[in-house]
Amino acid sequence: MPGSRSGGQRRGGYVGGGSRRSLGPAFGRLWAAYAVSAFGTRLAFDAFPMIAILVLHAGPSQVAALAATGAAVGAVLAVPLGPWVEFRPKRPVMIGMDVARAAALLTVPAAFALGLLTFAQLLVVSVVVAAADIAFAAAAGACLKALVAPEDLLTANGRFESTAWTATMIGPPLGGAAIGLLGPMSTVAADAASYLLSALGIRAIPGAEPAPAATRTGGPRPAELLDGWRHLLAHPVLRPLLLNSVVVNGLIMAGTPLLAVLMLGPLGFAPWAYALAFAAPCLGGLLGSRLSRPLVERHGRHRVLLTAGTLRACWPLGLAFVGPGTAGLLLVMAVELALITCMGVFTPVLATRRLELTPPDKVARTLSAWSVTSKAGIAATTALWGLLAALVGIRAALALAGLLLLLTPLLLPRQDREPAAAARPA
Repeated sequence: MPGSRSGGQRRGGYVGGGSRRSLGPAFGRLWAAYAVSAFGTRLAFDAFPMIAILVLHAGPSQVAALAATGAAVGAVLAVPLGPWVEFRPKRPVMIGMDVARAAALLTVPAAFALGLLTFAQLLVVSVVVAAADIAFAAAAGACLKALVAPEDLLTANGRFESTAWTATMIGPPLGGAAIGLLGPMSTVAADAASYLLSALGIRAIPGAEPAPAATRTGGPRPAELLDGWRHLLAHPVLRPLLLNSVVVNGLIMAGTPLLAVLMLGPLGFAPWAYALAFAAPCLGGLLGSRLSRPLVERHGRHRVLLTAGTLRACWPLGLAFVGPGTAGLLLVMAVELALITCMGVFTPVLATRRLELTPPDKVARTLSAWSVTSKAGIAATTALWGLLAALVGIRAALALAGLLLLLTPLLLPRQDREPAAAARPA
């Protein structure tokens, strides 16, 4: 994009003598669009599980099914979207996915107002949002790689990560307060509005969008549906990173609906306390995302990935021992603080490495394949853990997830070597 690759910026120059690197106005608009969407999403933190529990009186298996079905079916529907996105301008795709998510979410408060809201509708909306999430992320990754210089990718991803954790820190308490004052539908409506504002921000990105790196006419061919997976599974670094990511994310996310049922049900935590337990520790994510680049510059990206990826697996076991009252709340906050700090360091380095090791004409397909695999893994693990919790209890299911997480560092790549052509900037 014009202005995003000027000589001063490519050499690591700074604007106005300050200490903050400028990545150009085009990235600034993309970042702003991401920020407003992230804040809207975090304002509606666990909105659907809360609606299922508090409005539709769903039990643990239904809440787990809600989380699993939306992710699984959305991932299946998104399989052809990666190749479709690859051959199209990315900004219109991102705008379309924002509008689609907003429209789907707005049907929930509308149905609630008419007394027509059902569990089935929550499932359908979660599917639409999950599929649109994958398409948006694939287009956004390709858009980011075109907007900033290769050496600035880690800085850009660090800012996205920092914004995400800031939104997670501020959004859930505000969302909990909004639910208490205005009801659970208020946060869903706010989330929908944030997607519309995101679409406006993306439309305002200055300059003409470059032509897609991969171009041709017609829809995706059957063979292209697997191109992203071929790249990921053939790559000696991306393959173990993908496997580690799928297993870790699945085990962490599988415990989320179970912990929600435990805290909001038998342990008697109010919605605002539940939200606070996950919001305050996000200071760790903000810290970790700011440390990611300095740590990489000092220790190297592979050591940072290996160390942070190992440490993030050490903490979730503690969630099996949460109890009622202040002590239980502090335990959840301590576990989440340690986990999120490690994730704040790990995630931007992972996102940057994934873009660096993917050719420009395969970015959308690769990111889509990664997202589909991750969401399918989360869905399968969440469904399995929902059944497990029904059989052995919530605490036992949380403990098993924590124990299995302790083994996941074995899946991280022991070395970081890639073909020279893959590492060469486009």
